[in-house]
Amino acid sequence: MTFEERSYDGGKFASVEVSDKPFDEASKECVLKLLKYVGGSNNKGAGMGMTSPVSMISYPTEEESLQPKVKVILRVPNQFQADPPLPTDESIQIEERGALTIYAMQFGGFAKEADYVSHAAKLRSCLGPEASYHKDYYICCGYDPPMKPYGRRNEVWFVKNT
Repeated sequence: MTFEERSYDGGKFASVEVSDKPFDEASKECVLKLLKYVGGSNNKGAGMGMTSPVSMISYPTEEESLQPKVKVILRVPNQFQADPPLPTDESIQIEERGALTIYAMQFGGFAKEADYVSHAAKLRSCLGPEASYHKDYYICCGYDPPMKPYGRRNEVWFVKNT
């Protein structure tokens, strides 16, 4: 298993948070809301197109599972960065997020909570005790639409302390 270190620009992101539901259910609910937003459920009726990845900020428990709380973020497409359309769904926020450097591990398939948790454990062991990154959360990323059956790309990201 290998990992990559990458940097990402900051910018404006659409985000939605759901708690008190299992990770898989909560993340699906959030993603559907964001899909509607970029699909035109906004004050400009703008179909913005999808950006990738869909990033799910998750919070690990002591038991190597994920807390029933997730925040899903999606970068607003470049041509809308200066003035993002406002979501008609009040649960969606537009937020400014800073640049970040991440450690990423990639894997395939239709990712569920258990897949993200097991790859997070692999990434943790690859990095070893010397690496400095945020331990209180990690980011689960999906790059593909649900109808893509093969060659799927998922990643677990640990955010490097800078």
